[in-house]
Amino acid sequence: MTDLKKEFWKRIDDVRAGMLGVKGQGRLVAMSPQVDDDYRDQIFFITAKGTDLAKAVETGDQTAQFVVADADSGLYADVEGTLRRSVDREALDEVWSFVSDAWFEGGQHDPDVCLLQFTPARGEVSVTNTSGVKFLYEIAKANLTEEKPDVGSQGTVTF
Repeated sequence: MTDLKKEFWKRIDDVRAGMLGVKGQGRLVAMSPQVDDDYRDQIFFITAKGTDLAKAVETGDQTAQFVVADADSGLYADVEGTLRRSVDREALDEVWSFVSDAWFEGGQHDPDVCLLQFTPARGEVSVTNTSGVKFLYEIAKANLTEEKPDVGSQGTVTF
């Protein structure tokens, strides 16, 4: 049986974008998740201080939702957790990239940079085969044997 929690953390590093929002605001926005081995069980997002997400966490931790549908990594998830503003400069150094640089004139020292830290609590996670050949093999095998194809796993995960 697939360890969905382990697969989530293994695959999230390859996800380019997901949808992040504060619960109750009714709005999710596209954000690029950043993970680092030094910060286990955490997902970081880099945004500007004036965004709705940055403003939402000014008063403290918020319950948030992160949704991923990424065919390239084979990860599909709807995860609830806690979103907070992080002032950890080391974490920002670890997750900063040339992509982030494109958004801020002053780089990671730009006064408008806001690092958000998401701590997953629970969610629905699905992982699928990322190989088209494997998928076609499973479908062909299922049609010949009348067994269900093995194209991945799905379940509830507690982080």
